[in-house]
Amino acid sequence: MRDRSVYNLMAFLARCAVVGLAAAFVLGAFAPGLVERLRGSSPAQGAPAARKAPSSYAEAVARAAPSVANIYANKVTTLGRRLYPVPDPLTQRLLGYVPGPLLKRRDQSLGSGVIFSSDGYVLTNYHVISGADDIKVQLNDGRVSKAEVIGSDAETDLAVLKIDIDTLPATVVADAEAAEVGDVVLAIGNPVGLGQTVTMGIVSATGRQLKMSAYEDFIQTDAAINAGNSGGALVNTLGELIGINTAIYPRTPAPDSRGSTAQSAEGIGFAIPVRTAKAVLDQIIKHGRVIRGWIGVDYVDIPPANGSATREQGVMVARVVPGSPADQAGLQPGDLLLRLDGNPILDAIDLRNREAALQPGTRAHLEGQHDSAPFAVDITLAQRPAPSTTGA
Repeated sequence: MRDRSVYNLMAFLARCAVVGLAAAFVLGAFAPGLVERLRGSSPAQGAPAARKAPSSYAEAVARAAPSVANIYANKVTTLGRRLYPVPDPLTQRLLGYVPGPLLKRRDQSLGSGVIFSSDGYVLTNYHVISGADDIKVQLNDGRVSKAEVIGSDAETDLAVLKIDIDTLPATVVADAEAAEVGDVVLAIGNPVGLGQTVTMGIVSATGRQLKMSAYEDFIQTDAAINAGNSGGALVNTLGELIGINTAIYPRTPAPDSRGSTAQSAEGIGFAIPVRTAKAVLDQIIKHGRVIRGWIGVDYVDIPPANGSATREQGVMVARVVPGSPADQAGLQPGDLLLRLDGNPILDAIDLRNREAALQPGTRAHLEGQHDSAPFAVDITLAQRPAPSTTGA
């Protein structure tokens, strides 16, 4: 009887072993890596790793937010004089009304700024501080300082301020070529005076022009940018600065009687690329202004020929400023400029940026066409005058 029990036990164990081997075979055949995943180990070498989108950008905000400040620019606006009637009837018939004292109003412009260095240089938009007689900068940690205007550049809508506060958190600047269409970006600023606010979107386009000034190469984004965000930071998901928030698309017009509007736009904001902002900052700190080379012509992109959708490289001269280097070199309206110092001119943006990067006094070699005939001239660049004298 005892032998029979031992035999039954051994048979049961043998059947369990067979079932276990079969289960192992099935798992190995149909679920490779399952055991390793259950154990918490990595997939087998060569297997594609699963990519998981980040669920939070808190680390990027924590890195970038301390270097973004609120700016309060105050200025006094003169409204004119109020006229008062003369009390005496006879005198009133002669004089009518007499002017009273000047009426003035104190306005405050709200904006944002980015701390670029630990010694107090802050970059913001020119339109935020234009005309202000009292500017205050409030840091994210609550500290406040009166700001001095070091210089401004209306052609890029940038201005540099200086504040006197210890241990300032300077921004981390991204690689100059870091912004690409589709990148996730965060806009940090002080919208409508609410205090520091963060919005998220993507880079919608690069190289945009709004025809507001001579030097434009905007990053377009759908991250919400509102009034008060001007001068704030556009950062990547590492918290690195890629642009200075500057403009929004014009607001939607008021609806007509049928409730419709002529045009509608949402999620269209613009930022100045950090490479442009940094170049302007460095020149203003060094010279108090931006010094640009100047050929002395207004130019536009060459229009497509014969209705072609493909635009030719180069620019067409629209106007030659009298007495300018271009005038002295004999350039004329209608001339095509095709190469600068041996390198092709891509378009008006390309030439404008390359021209501005050259120092006044630099001798440049221009190649182009006049009435379809090729020409080449050497031009000694001057310093670009103020916009009011160039017509820009």
